[in-house]
Amino acid sequence: MSTNKNTETDVVLIGAGIMSATLGLMLKELDSSLSIEIIERLDSAAKESSDAWNNAGTGHSAFCELNYTSEKNGVVDTTKALDICEQFEVTRQFLTYLLDKKIIQNPSEFINHVPHMSFVWGNENVKFLENRFHALKKNPLFAEMQFSKDPAEIEKWVPLIMEGRKANEAVAATHMDLGTDVNFGALTRKMISHQASQNGVNVSFETEVYDVKKQADGRWRIFAKDLKTGVQYTITTKFVFIGAGGASILLLEKSGIPEGKAYGGFPVSGLWLVCNNEELANKHLAKVYGKASVGAPPMSVPHLDTRYIDGKKSLLFGPYAGFSTKFLKTGSYCDLFKSISTTNIGTMVGAGLDNLDLTKYLVTEVMKSMDKRVESLQEYFPNAKKEDWRLEIAGQRVQTMKRDKNNKAVLAFGTEVVNAADGSLAVLLGASPGASTSVSIMLKLISKCFPEKYNSPEWQAKFKEMIPSFGQKLNDNPELLHQMREKTAKSLGLSK
Repeated sequence: MSTNKNTETDVVLIGAGIMSATLGLMLKELDSSLSIEIIERLDSAAKESSDAWNNAGTGHSAFCELNYTSEKNGVVDTTKALDICEQFEVTRQFLTYLLDKKIIQNPSEFINHVPHMSFVWGNENVKFLENRFHALKKNPLFAEMQFSKDPAEIEKWVPLIMEGRKANEAVAATHMDLGTDVNFGALTRKMISHQASQNGVNVSFETEVYDVKKQADGRWRIFAKDLKTGVQYTITTKFVFIGAGGASILLLEKSGIPEGKAYGGFPVSGLWLVCNNEELANKHLAKVYGKASVGAPPMSVPHLDTRYIDGKKSLLFGPYAGFSTKFLKTGSYCDLFKSISTTNIGTMVGAGLDNLDLTKYLVTEVMKSMDKRVESLQEYFPNAKKEDWRLEIAGQRVQTMKRDKNNKAVLAFGTEVVNAADGSLAVLLGASPGASTSVSIMLKLISKCFPEKYNSPEWQAKFKEMIPSFGQKLNDNPELLHQMREKTAKSLGLSK
């Protein structure tokens, strides 16, 4: 193997997306002496899952996402919704810290005020949404939520959704004015750019990590290739984080850690309908989420979204699920087949057989014509016309499959971190709510991978500086919640 360098560093971050950007910034703020290598296969940061066109851009806070609140016998479980909402409040505080320290600037380039709404039709769904509203409303985090079954009131919130709708149709909506639209691509690039300017941090683009191996001394050897020159080299590190989107599962397998043995992944691609009519786009200001189709994965919950991308207001609907054997938009069609091994094939087959409704859903989605996609849009926007919309390819996600505590093969929804037992390696898998909860995910990762330093007085004090509510639940402290929302809204440019 020819080499152009064989370096040593404290930390290697694989993938220049929102997760690596967040972890790198946090670690450097906690210990400025750390040396960090960030390695990205593409020519700039945040071109895959973190890019604005490749995700929903929702500041996921459970204000509108119905899949975060399950119902059984008329009782709505709010546990997950409260947890996700707490986590997005943590993200807001960390972003405020970064802005106040001038680490990042110009918040309107990555976050904007957009109300969050849930919208349903049909008596059964209306009853569910009303039950959900009452269950959430009693919590301080959701105290400002509004609910209505009145078509005239809903029309004031979102006129496009009510125009052309049957007068006798049972409808209901919730409205949270505190919602946000987040351009995680723009945010990530600001964060990576700052890190690239710091002493001890090196960012390598157009560089691919093709193997990771544990050494006898407990450190990791990272095998990388410069895609511009073809030159291969190695980096030795005490800690490695793999945040490479869908490709993470391939590197998890190469790491050989026993904690990752039974994990498998199934790729799910996405498509958006994007409105070409600026007049229509300007008549809508909300992220409106509905109920998922039977068998649909969480990342395929339909929503009609106001987006702010590259300074322009847009209107998107989707995502429509698709299928490709790639694990990344820029990946290889061989990715899925490369990921299958003797240690995970049982998991993948078992989870697949147990979720045939997902397979049926994906096949149906892939076969949809443009006319059929517009019909789905018309459930949310009855007067939608085909000629006002174009199809855009969204991001590629990998649905995680694993063994549960009873060793049963299951689909793992949400975001998951797989850690080596000694804390020297961590791998991020999964999708939504992902980016929105990246700060909380990284706090948990640091607690597992750097336990002694995490619990030290110095790091604990720094955590409280970065996140003033650190160690507390805002839902249990309404006064602190109000203070934090007011402070972060001002710094993030969300105050009215």
